[in-house]
Amino acid sequence: MSSTSRARVDDRPDDLSDEVDVSEHGRTADGETTSLDRRLYMQLQAFGKARDTATLIAALDGAGVDGVLYEDASDPTGVALLTLSESADAFVSELRGFLQAAPFAELEPKPEFTMLGRTYAIGHEQDLDETLVERPRRRVLDPELRWAIWYPLRRAGSFEQLTRQEQNTILMEHGGVGMAFGRAGLGYDIRLACHGLDKLDNDFVVGLLGPELHPLSIIVQRMRKTRQTSLHLERLGPFFVGRVAWQSRSG
Repeated sequence: MSSTSRARVDDRPDDLSDEVDVSEHGRTADGETTSLDRRLYMQLQAFGKARDTATLIAALDGAGVDGVLYEDASDPTGVALLTLSESADAFVSELRGFLQAAPFAELEPKPEFTMLGRTYAIGHEQDLDETLVERPRRRVLDPELRWAIWYPLRRAGSFEQLTRQEQNTILMEHGGVGMAFGRAGLGYDIRLACHGLDKLDNDFVVGLLGPELHPLSIIVQRMRKTRQTSLHLERLGPFFVGRVAWQSRSG
């Protein structure tokens, strides 16, 4: 289900702290604040005992599921299904019924790998539609990005005690690693907020996507040295590593 909400210039003052606003916010080139009540949800569910991937692919094609099927690099009979929707209702309606029927109902669920998150804006993005929906969807459905690493994380309380300027500096250092790999065409990231959506109380879900696996592992290795990871993370993982077996159409 797609939202028809469009980005608009927001002329309300920033100090209206008593006003509830659940929209995502960006900023125009002229410095005006914009807002958009639109976002993309992604859910990863993993399964074991999937000995016939072709049957799963046929079912996905027949049902018109929007998403990606990965074959698990750590389990010879493991798979994971990443599904996409702008409506959270889709995960407890159409998708729920689909997974309760054969062939997915015959698989062994691995709930420890279940991840659910939503796209979000940091506040400086000029094109909110591109940031929140179009680019993340395009990336996960890109046939050139065959490998993926998905994992949740929880920040430590120490990060929230920092000033906004200190937080921004740390985030720029951390984000710079991913941007360098993206410019080289070696790996791209998907950042999802999962506050209150995760049974282990994680804060974010991260997807690393690329044409080969080893650069994605190097991204994780290099991010270990950043201040955010080394000083301000409470929990990281579990990690799901897989290669694309099927994707829905990106168009």
